[in-house]
Amino acid sequence: MRTVAKGAGTSTRAVYSLFGSKDGLVVDALAQGAFEFLADKIDELVATDDPVADLVDVGVLVFRRLVLEHPALYRIAFQRPVQNLSPGPELTAARERAWAGLWSRVQGLDDAGLLGGKSVREAAVEFNALMEGLANAELRGAVFRNLPEGEEERAWREALTTLVRGFGAT
Repeated sequence: MRTVAKGAGTSTRAVYSLFGSKDGLVVDALAQGAFEFLADKIDELVATDDPVADLVDVGVLVFRRLVLEHPALYRIAFQRPVQNLSPGPELTAARERAWAGLWSRVQGLDDAGLLGGKSVREAAVEFNALMEGLANAELRGAVFRNLPEGEEERAWREALTTLVRGFGAT
């Protein structure tokens, strides 16, 4: 913590007050990495003329990839193993950038008139909640054991597509 404080040009007390502990500092940095991964990969997705497929790809090709390739980072970023952690400014910025990427894809649905009466915020929150639920189910393995092997991606794609198409239902 002294090294971090020195590198930041501040006191160890300031570092402790922000992160609480060495564990808090480490968790903050790892969570930041998870959100940077999400933001970068969403930015790399090429938008098409199909906003439904574009949003589903965020879930399947980006979020699920984080879950499968970096399950510990997913757990740190979304399940918050350190209690009472106040996120540092870098983590907050990374989380906001990832959220903005998701938000922009949901905005594409709204622009196409596919959100029905939902706001972009409501749809983004619901989409995120389903992604987290699918992620937790896949990491636990319990729900996905009921599917034939190799059908997990299809299950994600169909669940997310059903939700997104449901937004426009009256």
